[in-house]
Amino acid sequence: MTPTLPGFEYLRLPGVDGVELETAVGGHGSPVVLLHGFPQTHLMWRHVAERLADRHTVICPDLRGYGASDKPAADSAGVYAKRTMAADVVALAAALGHDRFALVGHDRGALVAFRAGLDHPGTVTHLGILDVVPTLDMWDVLHGVSAAVAFHLYLMAQPPGLPETMIAGSADAFFGSFLDAWAGGSDALPPDVRAAYLRASSAAVPSIVADYRASATVDIEHDRADLDAGTRLTVPVTVLQQDWGARLGYDASAVWRAWAPDLDHRLTEAGHFMAEEAPEEVTAAIRDLLTR
Repeated sequence: MTPTLPGFEYLRLPGVDGVELETAVGGHGSPVVLLHGFPQTHLMWRHVAERLADRHTVICPDLRGYGASDKPAADSAGVYAKRTMAADVVALAAALGHDRFALVGHDRGALVAFRAGLDHPGTVTHLGILDVVPTLDMWDVLHGVSAAVAFHLYLMAQPPGLPETMIAGSADAFFGSFLDAWAGGSDALPPDVRAAYLRASSAAVPSIVADYRASATVDIEHDRADLDAGTRLTVPVTVLQQDWGARLGYDASAVWRAWAPDLDHRLTEAGHFMAEEAPEEVTAAIRDLLTR
């Protein structure tokens, strides 16, 4: 059986364009939406969600194209644009009666959260970002051999057909390689959770590739338009990430400050799956964010 978040209610909630999102909801208090990364589902928040639920209504959806949420065909560039996925999040929160909420995202979910903060400044009250830089900057900071750490970005940026075929042919090996390489501790991903991630990802190859392909096309266009227009995040922002700046040769704090004037930038010794490896540290960062 697929693991669930203990004590959380599971609902099918409407996104946009007829898409429904599998969502776990628990706790009481001001709303906090948590968005998962790749190659994961909402289960990545199991430790953090439990801690936050003592003071907040915690909302953990599977992003469109992932987990048990709908996986619409990518028949246009906008289907998996982060703008569309951000609109999903606003819609599902509204369906629960929340017209304003704090938003925290990890990895792919952080890119959705970033876009939601730019597109819906009257809705997102606080923004937490775990272990990414914005899409436009992501491509700019990858250079030479160091870019090999992100080979999957280049693979899934290719035109439809080849990436999907290659990944589907060895899905467990492909997705499992990231789960193994990016985890900072061997006990961060228990066997049942790891197996759930592999099942969910293997069943969603076309939509996961479409999500990544959007980050090499339409998402760049949206980021560049905002940068050129001077659009910036107007809410308190906390970024918690590994020291990618030192590894890849850029100033991560400066990259984020260009987008977020009210910034708390933190480095962690945890690996990429920090919400599972260091849930107390991640929870503390979120709690600090929510007091700003």
